[in-house]
Amino acid sequence: MDKIVPAQYQPPLPLDKLILQDGAEGAGDRMELDVLIVGAGPAGLACAIELARLAKADRTELNIGVLEKAEALGEHSLSGAVVNPRAFRELFPDLKDSDFPFRAPVAKEAVYLLTAERRWRLPTPPTMHNRGYYIASLCEVVRWLGAKAEALGVNVFTGFPAAQLLVRDAAVAGVRTAPAGLDRDGKPTPGGTAPNDLVAKVTALAEGTRGLLAQAWCQWQRVPSENPQIFALGVKELWETKQPLDRVIHTLGWPLPGDAFGGSFVYPLEPNLVALGLVVGLDYRDAALDVHVLLQRLKQHPLLRALLAGGEMVEWGAKTIPEGGFYSLPERRSGAGVVLLGDAAGFVDVPSLKGIHYAMHSGIYAARAIFQNLKNGAALSEYDRLVDASYIARDLYRTRNMRLAFRDGFYLGGIQAALMTLTGGRFPNGKYRMHADVEVARRFSPGLRPGSAETPVGVSKVDAVFKSGNSTRDTIPSHLIPAKDVPVEVARFYAHVCPAGVYEAIDGGLRINAPNCIDCKATDVLGPRWTPREGGSGPKYKRM
Repeated sequence: MDKIVPAQYQPPLPLDKLILQDGAEGAGDRMELDVLIVGAGPAGLACAIELARLAKADRTELNIGVLEKAEALGEHSLSGAVVNPRAFRELFPDLKDSDFPFRAPVAKEAVYLLTAERRWRLPTPPTMHNRGYYIASLCEVVRWLGAKAEALGVNVFTGFPAAQLLVRDAAVAGVRTAPAGLDRDGKPTPGGTAPNDLVAKVTALAEGTRGLLAQAWCQWQRVPSENPQIFALGVKELWETKQPLDRVIHTLGWPLPGDAFGGSFVYPLEPNLVALGLVVGLDYRDAALDVHVLLQRLKQHPLLRALLAGGEMVEWGAKTIPEGGFYSLPERRSGAGVVLLGDAAGFVDVPSLKGIHYAMHSGIYAARAIFQNLKNGAALSEYDRLVDASYIARDLYRTRNMRLAFRDGFYLGGIQAALMTLTGGRFPNGKYRMHADVEVARRFSPGLRPGSAETPVGVSKVDAVFKSGNSTRDTIPSHLIPAKDVPVEVARFYAHVCPAGVYEAIDGGLRINAPNCIDCKATDVLGPRWTPREGGSGPKYKRM
């Protein structure tokens, strides 16, 4: 086998298990709400805050609930992050920037092109200018937003993953949560709990990247997009350092191969606390490319080696990022009883490396549409109109082909992206068509390569998972759905894709170590399907 196409080994989305008629047997408790928001990230919490404020101003009582699969707020939240404060200023007009949960303003920035031993400083691309923006920990942002929501009377339920959509005819009626306390065979234990049904007049799906229920709704309702969504995988570490860093750094080039899209970031959170990470598009061609291992190699570059000397890696994590941009947005993000927010809808602008403020503003617009729906019976399609008329759609349209240009490789893509920047997105006059990541053929190359999982350098995947705070119990049933009879070559590919060591290639094919999973969703893009497991499983990020 000299190449594989991952789509040939990916099972279909289990739609028959994800769409459930309201009132179906099997639930424990049932709760009725006015509005249910699935996901306590920046999109979901901004939606809850704006909705609660609108209700308060109108002297209307609304029962608003937010479901979050992590045991505590922020524990599944990860981003770079440099934040555009625009959405915070609109959501909290009485507060100053200094009141927001940011670490520091961006004072200086630099972009470098790397080779294995050298670096060249590049002019900062216009889309990547960060002056006036703020370095932040998304965990801390989410905890702060959660406190603001609860102060307004919003019910935040942590430790409850939404596992199925409840429907009535073509309308979404709510969700059913995942059961807890099952054994390896999926059977209830004495301390287990049944799933619960939460029903609402409107359900907002703010699940984050590669949202399972958002995928299910789009497929069930046959909501297309002009291009399939494409994704990147980001692996991030926090380091306590001996040397301070005074600027935001981004790099291009090494250690990525020329036919892979991506780059690194290095952000100072404190004088001696640095966030660094590597982001790689999942449409790469080398079946042995391993993003976690590439990050370990990157740390050996002179640019980072001096900064990290004598320091300690204190936290680690990973997640996927939707990168398709304007042409990958669902044709509509609203339907009967439902709206899609934030990363679940694909509101990320890759050229500026920004998504948090788009997610929050999508939540704000959704709240306004939901409130009018509940009060006056206005259609939820008002949410689509608000987004389409906003800077979210304008920004994504202006950069609509920039990420897509790199399908032709780093250098040719860079030339095209520069021309797009110079022309304000008018070049080229058309749309770049893309294949889904899972449809891109991967080649097997002989010999040990940089990025191969066997490269003995840096932090192992086992140690990295420990640093994520993962405390998933070992006896949990597997929440990952592979195809039957996975060939050993494909199993090796999955082992490279997964940054957390979940997959192993063995003589019989594939072994899955499900408790290692940190819910990054990388193999949900390229291989075995991810489904929710009991609440509180996965990582426990603190400052990611």
